[in-house]
Amino acid sequence: MTDATDARPLAGRYALVTGATRGIGRATAVALGRAGAHIIATGRTAGALEELDDAVIAAGSTTTLVPLDVKDGEAIDRLGGALYERFGRLDIFIGNAGILGPMTPLQQVEPKEWDEIVAINLTANYRFVRSLDPLLRLSTAGRAVLVSSGAAHKARAYWGPYAVTKAAVEVLARTWAAETANLSNLRVNLLNPGPVRTRMRAKAFPSEDPETLPTPEAVAETIVSLCLPTFEETGRLYDFPSRKLVDFHLPG
Repeated sequence: MTDATDARPLAGRYALVTGATRGIGRATAVALGRAGAHIIATGRTAGALEELDDAVIAAGSTTTLVPLDVKDGEAIDRLGGALYERFGRLDIFIGNAGILGPMTPLQQVEPKEWDEIVAINLTANYRFVRSLDPLLRLSTAGRAVLVSSGAAHKARAYWGPYAVTKAAVEVLARTWAAETANLSNLRVNLLNPGPVRTRMRAKAFPSEDPETLPTPEAVAETIVSLCLPTFEETGRLYDFPSRKLVDFHLPG
């Protein structure tokens, strides 16, 4: 959690959040703003971004709104350059954007459905890493958190596309962490939020009572704690429900 002795421990820092208009992404953007960060928010819908802007302002911070389809890799490339010209660096990256995709036997998944979920859940994160890594290395304490899922560790029937992409995101983050561990101030970690009261969860488990689940705001506070300059771990998976950091034993 954020340091109680400093209500704005991220003051003066720039934080980019993908999928920032709803669920965990929106809650994280607001929580980072409350901690003092300037929020660079990406989302597909201008109206939803404007509503987020109101929420971040109410939390005491400011935003840069970026209407963006994360399937547009060239736009992600341009974003890195634009952020460098405007801010000169990036301090925090939250890779949150994702979709559930089809929940059906693998042999019934249409190629276009497969390509879409891979593009959004996996390839977009790679493009953001490629575009933002130089900016994060310019920070005195660059922090990246990619959102994973418990599905990445389970071969559950009908969850194939989602589970495969989330497992791949974990390897992507671990590789990035290994490549930067001793060469920069950048720290890269993963967050498995577990069951959370989101629209995606409701789609996957329509009979579940959402009131029994943690809120996105609770998860967001944990993500903020992984973004603090004082948080020095890298290459870890934070399992939100168990409150444990899982060591991947990065090679020295």
